[in-house]
Amino acid sequence: MTSAERPRHVTVAGRRVRHRIDGAGEPVVLLHGIGRSMRDFAEQHELLAERFRVHSVDLPGHGGSLPMVDPCNLPSLARFVGRYLDAVGVHRPAHLVGNSLGGAIAMQLAVTERHRVASLALAGSAGFGREVTLALRLLTVRPLGRLLLLPSRAAVRRTELALFHDPAFATAERIAHALEIARLPYTGRVMIEIARNLGQFQGVRAQWREQLLARMADLDVPTLVVWGERDLILPATHLEAARAALPKARTHLFRDCGHLPQVERADEFHRLLLSFWGVPVPAGGR
Repeated sequence: MTSAERPRHVTVAGRRVRHRIDGAGEPVVLLHGIGRSMRDFAEQHELLAERFRVHSVDLPGHGGSLPMVDPCNLPSLARFVGRYLDAVGVHRPAHLVGNSLGGAIAMQLAVTERHRVASLALAGSAGFGREVTLALRLLTVRPLGRLLLLPSRAAVRRTELALFHDPAFATAERIAHALEIARLPYTGRVMIEIARNLGQFQGVRAQWREQLLARMADLDVPTLVVWGERDLILPATHLEAARAALPKARTHLFRDCGHLPQVERADEFHRLLLSFWGVPVPAGGR
């Protein structure tokens, strides 16, 4: 582990938050999904830090960040990102890159605090459709949700395998990291709270999705939406819904790729971001 990869902490709204900052230039903020951590953006963090000031952050109640005092819902998570930016001294619009839940949080921040957002890059983002993996739907069922989140290496391995089309990406290191997170005392509670707030057994709730997308459609914010063709968490059919809801957005489908294209197609994802932001891509690819 390099010195840049060692955990750093900052206090946000009175709570300890784990984050990582590297590079110089325009600010970029990387936001992970439910039950995950900033580890899901490690590859992009290192690539982007060559040209940008990159912030990776564990969301409240995820990884090394303590839960919020406020209820853990989409508006409060977006407010957290704004408070985080204030805490680390980012007072100019930032490029937000969000995966899964992180994409919905990024959109929510854009509609509530537009001045903070330079652009949105959404990878397999929540908010575009009802369908979601059975595992997340089951979290909304009492008392089954808590039983499903009892940490075990076998359960964590199944989750990691479900995130990728190529099982080689579900490495022993990733499984060990995910198990460490699953064993934290707040992880399960926060996951269930978010899952029940945003969804039910039938799928992702329509009310918040429809309200968020209606407000997004009225925004003038550059937006890129990408998906993995073999996404088992949020299906790639949601990319068509994104095109319909946000007709001005740029879109891209990664072939033979799962829910984490920023990992499984790291170089291609990086080049796509640079192109979206108008940054020349070197001949060598990076």
